[in-house]
Amino acid sequence: SKPGANAMSPPRDWRSASSPTKTRTHGKFEMSGHGFHVHGPHDHELEHAQQGGHGGHGESGGMINQIAMFTAIIATVGAIFGYMGGATQANAGIYKNNAAIKKTEASNQWNYFQSKSTKQSLAEMSRDLAPGEAEKAKYQAKVDRYEKEKNEIKLAAEKLEADATAWDKQSDEQMHQHHRWAQSTTVLQVSIAMAAIALLTKKKWLEIAMFVAGGAGVLVGAAAALHF
Repeated sequence: SKPGANAMSPPRDWRSASSPTKTRTHGKFEMSGHGFHVHGPHDHELEHAQQGGHGGHGESGGMINQIAMFTAIIATVGAIFGYMGGATQANAGIYKNNAAIKKTEASNQWNYFQSKSTKQSLAEMSRDLAPGEAEKAKYQAKVDRYEKEKNEIKLAAEKLEADATAWDKQSDEQMHQHHRWAQSTTVLQVSIAMAAIALLTKKKWLEIAMFVAGGAGVLVGAAAALHF
């Protein structure tokens, strides 16, 4: 016999290719032709992420995109409304200052009117006490001149008072509009805060409240633009 013919042959590897393969994910063992493998829960999530995600994750991604787009739009609109609120507040102050100037000018005109009235009264008294007709005529001419000047001054004072009233009205309108812009900006800021909370909590009702608050802010801004 040949040497080594009766020698023991090496034991056959039990992990052969013909061995049955058993797999079980989610944290349990997998037996294959190459040995044992352990699959954790994260492997399952990675598989779904590579395949585009499951339904819940797709819905969450859509919600995030909606909130991000909504926040960008509302922030832009809020910035415009904030600028308009500041502009109307500045205009209200300017118009109120113009009204004060016109009132001061009207007061000066009324004081001038009063001085002319006093001079007219003195001229009338001098006319009545004058001994001759020539003196009476001279003072009567002064009375007539003062009367004419008083009427001109009165018209100027009344016009200034009307201008002051108009400036006051415009100032009040601008201030009312400023309050509307401020209200709309505040509501939009609340909407953006709701968007941040909805993004963190993934609550659908917060997303709906965010849209409602944003729409309300835009409506109040439209009312401000239309002077309502």
